[in-house]
Amino acid sequence: MITYCPDLPSWQRLRASPDWAGRRIGFVPTMGALHAGHAALLARARAENDRVVLSIFVNPTQFNDPADLAKYPRTLEADLDLARPFADAVFAPPAEAMYPDGYRYQVTENDLSTRGEGLHRPGHFEGVLTVVLKLFQIVRPDRAYFGEKDWQQLQLVRGMVDAFFLPLTVVPCPTVRDPDGVALSSRNRRLSPAARARLAHFPALLRRAANAAEAAAQLREEGFEVDYVDDRDRHRIGAIRLEGVRLIDHFPVEPAPAVEPEPRDAL
Repeated sequence: MITYCPDLPSWQRLRASPDWAGRRIGFVPTMGALHAGHAALLARARAENDRVVLSIFVNPTQFNDPADLAKYPRTLEADLDLARPFADAVFAPPAEAMYPDGYRYQVTENDLSTRGEGLHRPGHFEGVLTVVLKLFQIVRPDRAYFGEKDWQQLQLVRGMVDAFFLPLTVVPCPTVRDPDGVALSSRNRRLSPAARARLAHFPALLRRAANAAEAAAQLREEGFEVDYVDDRDRHRIGAIRLEGVRLIDHFPVEPAPAVEPEPRDAL
């Protein structure tokens, strides 16, 4: 049976109960609007831990656009239905419980967070890292599960865990995609049917282009508004806008083969 914790005290009572003592805890942090990708994270956590915790919190500090925050879907009842086969507890706190300091204290990273998403969404990763650190402190999991689609977020969370010596393991999980290759996302539901069909060109072009510049050029030719495409550490990340909806994706890429120098004739 799943236990719903709508505030910090109810979660703290559950976490301190004898039934949770000494148990391996898997944690899946989300902003709700769950889909099959989240179900895959929860299923992995269920298979590897004694207890599974899902958090649902639409984090206001990671939205640099208030309109985007206002449009983010809230589907609590459907989320609870999806979580029931996997989770033992759902922690869904109000914003004031997570930010009693009014967001005066923040976690900042000054390298990877300044590129890609960070460059185009000022303050985004400060909000992500701050809330994830808070959730880790509250939940105290042994393992935390993150999708690889948000590649920058995954790397930054891993780096934060290492930098602050947090006693948990970050578990990366493969991106779940629709049959046409589109990564599952709560934002996809905001697209018209025609735009959703066009969206299949995004992962296809991102994946097959020879380099980031070529991918960006081809996406623009297809009519997408491109925020960026970036190749870094054998990974390609990209963000586009379609019908005013901002969408991201990620693929690992192989480095270009080295070009052998032409042999010179002996003198």
